[in-house]
Amino acid sequence: MRTTEVSRARAWILAARPQTLPAAAAPVIVGVGIASHDGVFAPLPAFAALLGAALIQIGTNFANDYYDAARGADTPDREGFTRVTASGIIEPPAVKRAMWAVFGLAVLVGIYLVGVGGVPILVVGIASIAAGIAYTGGPYPLGYHGLGDVFVFVFFGLVAVTGTYYVQAAALLAPAFPVSIPSGTVTLQAVIASLPVAALSTNVLVVNNVRDREEDATTGKRTLAVRFGYGFSRIQFAALTALAYLVPVWFAFGADGYGLTALAPLATVPLAVPLVRTIATETGGEALNPALERTGKLLAAHAVLFAIGLAI
Repeated sequence: MRTTEVSRARAWILAARPQTLPAAAAPVIVGVGIASHDGVFAPLPAFAALLGAALIQIGTNFANDYYDAARGADTPDREGFTRVTASGIIEPPAVKRAMWAVFGLAVLVGIYLVGVGGVPILVVGIASIAAGIAYTGGPYPLGYHGLGDVFVFVFFGLVAVTGTYYVQAAALLAPAFPVSIPSGTVTLQAVIASLPVAALSTNVLVVNNVRDREEDATTGKRTLAVRFGYGFSRIQFAALTALAYLVPVWFAFGADGYGLTALAPLATVPLAVPLVRTIATETGGEALNPALERTGKLLAAHAVLFAIGLAI
């Protein structure tokens, strides 16, 4: 009995995919860093943004596990990490209930954030949850039509970083429950600072899609790797990696009020170069599963150093 309980607990951890949580934490970390630089750091909204982002990430992971299995996209030949629904470890209705439960918790956290950020955060929250479900669910699943990369870039990069900045600035600068975006609560610098997180978060998906290209092609999942081939995805990965390092250079030399400390993320270049090389030469899970985890670690390290560099 104990073995079964432990096995089931482990299965839920697998379904939640904790290795993807850097994609939830990284944008909040950067949003806090640039808010600290601008003097609008607010700890409670920042913590709520982190908790909400983590819940949306886990809910999206449950949704992917459930809907990919329902659509037959996860076959026995899959080289990625274990999917609990397709493998029969957890019953599909239980995974679906967990998805709605986690998104429900995200809504509860969002109620506080809506109280701080008003209508703009209400719109962002609804769109984020809807997109998380629509990534693999609904009548037009984004991930099955080559739009998964856009979803990740926008929601786990642009929206998440600027949204984190916004709720902190709104807590200090805006009236109660603003119906529009108050002046000073979203800046050009915050939007540009979101680009490295957007790029490296998307790269996590690129690695996944390169690894699964052959299986996805047979199951009708038309990712960009399936549509345009390995060469396109390898160029995409390299270009997004380059973007992640060009933005700190812009902050150091092209933006007013920032110094050479903004270059701190360049310390992670030795982590990035081998990843670019691996994606350029490998297609199998034996090489790309570790690369997937290393890309998540690169995202986390880059975000922490970038936040510190911006704050200083």
